[in-house]
Amino acid sequence: MARGRGRGGPRGGRSRSVYDSARLAQKEAREENGSSESESSSGEEQQDLEEDLSSDADDEEELPSKSSYATLLESLTSGPQAKRRKIIHVQEPMPVIEVTKLSIVSEPVIADSEEDSDDELEDASDPFEVHFADPDENILSKRLEALQLSQWSTQRVVLPNSETGVLSIPGAGETPSGHTFSKVRNSSDLKLHKKLVSIVEEQRPQFDELESTVAPLMFNYQDMLFYERKVSNVESLRRLVCLHAINHIFKTRERVMKNKVRLEKEQDPAPDQGYTRPKVLMLLYSKQSCVKMIKMITSLCKPDQQEKRNIFNDRYMEKEESLPSDKPADFKELFEGKEDNEEPLFGLKWTKRTIKFFSGFYNSDIIFASPLGLRRVVEGRGGKKPQKGDYDFLSSIEVVIVDQTDAHLMQSWEHMEYIFQHLNLQPKDLRDADISRIRPWYLDLKAKYFRQTITLAAFNTPEINSLFFNQSKNWAGKIKVTPTYTGKIECLQLKVKQTFSRLESPSFTDDPDARFTYFTTVIIPTLVRRAKDTTGTIIFIPSSFDFDRLRNYFSASTSLSFGSISEYTPVPDRSRAQSHFLNGRHSVLLYTERAHHFFRFRLRGVKKIVMYGLPENPIFYKEIVGGFLARSVTEGNLEHGRGSVRVMFSKWDRLKFERIVGTERTNRMITDKGDTFDFV
Repeated sequence: MARGRGRGGPRGGRSRSVYDSARLAQKEAREENGSSESESSSGEEQQDLEEDLSSDADDEEELPSKSSYATLLESLTSGPQAKRRKIIHVQEPMPVIEVTKLSIVSEPVIADSEEDSDDELEDASDPFEVHFADPDENILSKRLEALQLSQWSTQRVVLPNSETGVLSIPGAGETPSGHTFSKVRNSSDLKLHKKLVSIVEEQRPQFDELESTVAPLMFNYQDMLFYERKVSNVESLRRLVCLHAINHIFKTRERVMKNKVRLEKEQDPAPDQGYTRPKVLMLLYSKQSCVKMIKMITSLCKPDQQEKRNIFNDRYMEKEESLPSDKPADFKELFEGKEDNEEPLFGLKWTKRTIKFFSGFYNSDIIFASPLGLRRVVEGRGGKKPQKGDYDFLSSIEVVIVDQTDAHLMQSWEHMEYIFQHLNLQPKDLRDADISRIRPWYLDLKAKYFRQTITLAAFNTPEINSLFFNQSKNWAGKIKVTPTYTGKIECLQLKVKQTFSRLESPSFTDDPDARFTYFTTVIIPTLVRRAKDTTGTIIFIPSSFDFDRLRNYFSASTSLSFGSISEYTPVPDRSRAQSHFLNGRHSVLLYTERAHHFFRFRLRGVKKIVMYGLPENPIFYKEIVGGFLARSVTEGNLEHGRGSVRVMFSKWDRLKFERIVGTERTNRMITDKGDTFDFV
């Protein structure tokens, strides 16, 4: 079997978690000090706090800190104090929080020097201030009310690069058309943290076209669904999301530091944080995705030290490239790097001069994880022994970045949905949270309305759309960037007749049955009637459910000899199926989209192609139709211009149909009275 294509099983993911690696820091601390996990965690955070506050890292003094519980008791027994500024007005009662276990350690902070602690006026135009720290209360209250009623105003907008976007703003009376998008020429047009300005100016003096368009959407803290991610632009997208994540963390930590100093002087609590430390969650497909994100992050923040980086390199980096050279670029970008049975899962945190790998989740600033790996932790299945499930560390996530979202569809999409369902929930245990400094919208259970979700995908699907619709509840709004497609039928570089047959399907739930009926009553009789010409016919099947159904049908109901290849077919059976298909012993070969995703076979002997449904990935259409038939022509198994393609589609295939035939043709082919369309 080829290396790691199924990631331990295409549907179920890997068989073993690396939650052990996520706990590496605590494990080492326990071995050295013999302390409990909670003591180790507290000691580690105290050390970080000292590093951040000390002007000399080599001469640190332990800083006394007061427990949140003690602070709360003092506030109840002391005289009147200055009132906290109320950010959000809500009608719901404050949630009752059970105080079970509190650490005396405050949330660690980031500070460059004593100047970081000066009482400076914040930039009111900074999107960080506008979205999190000091939003307009009038606008905010109206939009929060609209979100609770699921009211949105939506309109198409033109982006600076002439692409279109669908912008949605909470509220029935909002006017999305009033929003304008200006190009960002370079980093000076962004409100970057001062530690990042010179580095970014040096590395990227001018933004490219994509960066100029996407940056204002991303840095304004709107939710964004960008489904034109490809190999040629992934580096620019990765740079932007990493820069945005670091910028958010640095500004968050700096505000905590400044308010701590102010609190010591004025004794007036400043709401500036959430329940827990982690603020950014990156949901990634593979270890190699983590490696590329880490390389970008370290190049942008340039830390003096990287603690446990060597362990990260050993666990996540592949020293030698093992992918075949003939695989396409998008396949290599997805599957290159180290591939084993461990799910990517670890924390990363900043101190004054250092970034630390494999920090405990509650001590981390960014959590890197695959949906499956993170779900195992949430459910308590992350270690070698059953553990108590925990999702409190996800309660204060403010930025979620999902990369290669379309690839996650080839795993179990349920894992992705599960993670989003456990974000920004009220924690069961306050741990070291200082209630007096928790932002009101956390206490009011409104955190999900402040969370920004950035979704990067190569194409859109109903599942991704559904996630964006159901989980993107950002009070600042959300935008989908919608490219215009020319269609893959124009990129084949091969003369071949392509026939698209529209089948009538009354509803989305009835579509599988309608498709099966059409196939068995229209397509199969044609194949049986022309049995002599059927040799070399591939039937491409996108759905695993449909594959099982058709395989059973061919076994019991037809006289056609056939073989099959799915993502689960063992290597010997795959080789046998390909051999029998090439020599004509099997006239028909059933071939699944998931098999092509994980292996990218270049099948031989193909003369005709029947698509039971269109592939989600438009690249697959070009590879199967153009690539398979072209190889048969080159090898002399097919005369030029004699190959044929028959595609079944329904109105429920609109998204993937548009990517194949082009945006302009889609509406006509789905709504016209005729049901057959030929292209040559």
